[in-house]
Amino acid sequence: MSRLAKIPEKTVTVVGGGVAGMSAACALAEAGLRVRLVERRGYLGGRASSYVHPGVEETIDNCQHVLFGCCTNLIGFYRRVGALDKVRWTSEMTMIEPGSRRRSALGPFRFGPFTLPAPLHGLPRLLTAHAFTLADKVSLARAFRAMLRSVAPDSKETLAEWLVRHRQSRGAVERFWKLVIASALNAEIDCIAVPYAAKVIRELFMNSAAAGRMGINAVPLSELYSGVEGLLGNNESSLYLNSGVERIDWDEEVSEWTLTTRTGALVSDYIVLALPFDAMGKLLPHMPPATGAEALANRIARHEHRPICSAHLWFDREITELDHAVMLDREVHWLFNRSKLQPWRKTKGSYIEIEVSASRVYAARKRNEAIELTLRELAEFFPAVTSAKLVKAALVKEVRATFGVPPGVDASRPAATQSPWPNSFLAGDWIATGWPSTMESAARSGHLAAEAVCTSIGAPQKFLEPDLEPQGLMRFIR
Repeated sequence: MSRLAKIPEKTVTVVGGGVAGMSAACALAEAGLRVRLVERRGYLGGRASSYVHPGVEETIDNCQHVLFGCCTNLIGFYRRVGALDKVRWTSEMTMIEPGSRRRSALGPFRFGPFTLPAPLHGLPRLLTAHAFTLADKVSLARAFRAMLRSVAPDSKETLAEWLVRHRQSRGAVERFWKLVIASALNAEIDCIAVPYAAKVIRELFMNSAAAGRMGINAVPLSELYSGVEGLLGNNESSLYLNSGVERIDWDEEVSEWTLTTRTGALVSDYIVLALPFDAMGKLLPHMPPATGAEALANRIARHEHRPICSAHLWFDREITELDHAVMLDREVHWLFNRSKLQPWRKTKGSYIEIEVSASRVYAARKRNEAIELTLRELAEFFPAVTSAKLVKAALVKEVRATFGVPPGVDASRPAATQSPWPNSFLAGDWIATGWPSTMESAARSGHLAAEAVCTSIGAPQKFLEPDLEPQGLMRFIR
């Protein structure tokens, strides 16, 4: 990366230490600008972070976040801060049916070192999966074929309506669309825009085997960002934790921003507002008046939060040998075996994390009710639960985990350059990245904002990582 040696005096303050803010700050610092990364909390990561839970005295993630091979900008950010070796990769997803030990493994089918060309690489395992009947497999094949064709980005059709139109069987809807796709987008199928569902299908299941690989953090989420402060410091930049921004003022005469924080004032040439949509909405009244501020507020107001819940369970013995699994037909969805994924914990027995996405019903449950339900359903998949002793448990409800992606949501997603104020840019998973509410969208937004800053300075740089190229037959299908 070439440095901007001609303008070292330029300063940028990035507000928000989530993935969007970290991505923007690290890219700009490496490019030669003097960056201040400001975060209101005492740690980095935002909604993708970890902390010591006081009830169990264990370091846990606020909810499980995974990345995929197609998440090129998140991978690029991890590479920049030295975190890639803290991620474990897998190409297989195991589905388990309740009340039965029958399992179905989805993923690329290999002939030694070879796989079938995309999009056929996952077809053999889908066709032999016990979880789906013949009717399910026929309807899924029909849907996948339809999604090979481009979907109009302004489609007003919901995924639920699209599934009816493409004659999806009940099993395909319940065991694939409602579980895998709705979990990926963290929304019910009647609240999902078809273009976003099609993007998930193409990226994870069609474009290539490499694009669909799943990465799981082998350390607590916040530890992934341990290299951020060092990277900033090595590039004459700084990190300010516990420094919530209370007010931001613009001086037109000298073209400077002054940010009033809990710990003092920061003067800067440029700012990147890398905040979740709700936090951005709360900051707007403390920003200078500007044409377009009201329109931005209206866009923000149209977004809705979607919760993700996680139950953290410590047993006195091992309940499964699997690293992770998808549980079918029940309220609980995903199992992550932290004892195996994070062996450094040296847990006696086993530590299991259960994720429940796209479920406002589960999120509304009281703690004891949710834990009891989780244990009861978990035992249907792993009988060892009934004889194991539950040592301790924690329930985490991330009620602001993601934003919804209903039809028309793109009209409420501004570009990084659509800030109403001079020398300022927007970042966050909710801005226009072409991706749903994911860590990849956040990383992309940070890189887009960093590019916009450099272009405004007059020294354009490229930070956005290119998408993975489709492989096999998908190279000819657009």
